[in-house]
Amino acid sequence: QGQLVESGGGLVQAGGSLRLSCAASGRTFSRYDVGWFRQAPRKEREFVAAVSRSASSIRYADSVKGRFTISRDDVKNTVTLQMNNLKPDDTAVYYCAAGLLVGATTNSREYINWGQGTHVTVSS
Repeated sequence: QGQLVESGGGLVQAGGSLRLSCAASGRTFSRYDVGWFRQAPRKEREFVAAVSRSASSIRYADSVKGRFTISRDDVKNTVTLQMNNLKPDDTAVYYCAAGLLVGATTNSREYINWGQGTHVTVSS
């Protein structure tokens, strides 16, 4: 799998929405499981959401269930994270990552390819 590039971050007020995209190069994107992780200042990276290949399995962190939606478009080689009802605690750098045959794993160590991240800031 080639490069992963995140976009869509920015500054939003609490209660607002953002749509993050993870664009992948390469012709084999559909074979990959993709996850979103985030890292807030002075905190460890944490799992946010993941979608397996063919979207057969999807997982969310408890903290974002009901607010975030992950989806994938294998024709466009993109994975999208729709974030609604954002809270100040959602402020972080968001990363997408790709892995092979890992399913919608929450374990960051199982993902082999990472993007550079996109910043999300939620003001109160």
